[in-house]
Amino acid sequence: MVTQKSPYPYWFVLPAAIVFTVLFLVPTFASFWFSLTRWDLFSTQFIGLENYAQFLREPFLIQGTINTLIFAFATSATKTVIGLLLAVLLTSGIWAQGFLRTVVFFPVLVSTIGIGITFAALMHPTNGVINVALASIGLPGPGWLTDPVLALYSVIIVDLWKGVGLATLIYIAGLATISQDYYEAARMDGATRTQMFFRVTVPLVRPATVTVVTLSLIGGLRSFDLIWAMTRGGPGFSSDVLASVIYKQYQAGFYGLSTAGNVILFALIGLIILPLTVWFNRREVDL
Repeated sequence: MVTQKSPYPYWFVLPAAIVFTVLFLVPTFASFWFSLTRWDLFSTQFIGLENYAQFLREPFLIQGTINTLIFAFATSATKTVIGLLLAVLLTSGIWAQGFLRTVVFFPVLVSTIGIGITFAALMHPTNGVINVALASIGLPGPGWLTDPVLALYSVIIVDLWKGVGLATLIYIAGLATISQDYYEAARMDGATRTQMFFRVTVPLVRPATVTVVTLSLIGGLRSFDLIWAMTRGGPGFSSDVLASVIYKQYQAGFYGLSTAGNVILFALIGLIILPLTVWFNRREVDL
């Protein structure tokens, strides 16, 4: 006798499926369609792949792509390393441990635009607090946001200050799942603290590392608000990323062109994140 499955459990999935469809699937497919058109609020004209061809001919697209990759990989790698080191420190029983955790995590809670505006003032080449402090001890302050060579890296430093707290929190949660029996066994074998860190902590905290790397990379590839608040892609186009190039096209009224840019950015994120996720999962199975 064949038992017919009840549809009852699927009703629990339905609300989430509706929200996912309305807020993600519908806008995603709508973006694909509008990227093939020349559109405004009142009319739509289908033009095929012309928007993509024009966007890829943008003179500053290559620089924006390079800056996007530099920003994403630099912030992701640094957050991973610093986040793990801070998590180990903040779970080691040091004095004022709870207060220090709050201090490290606090920037995550602050508005990104607010942080961008604040640091843009602090890094002002003449009136900024940082350069004024350097001048008081006889050191010339660089043009943090006005030097084409330094602008992008200055924003990266601020992004690290804001985002490393989340990486630290994830690592603290990961460290809490590691049994102390592993460390006791390592001590009995004569392992030093450094050896325990690299041979016990780092391998066992790997799921947290995967989470930090993935979230940081996605956030870095689609980063816009902090860069726009601090440099607006300048000076010139030296700190432009793909998201800011897209926004400038939107500001100029090229809505279909900017939509095509969003699709390209979506594809770039997928091309980087999906193979990385497959690789992480394969390594986890091998371990």
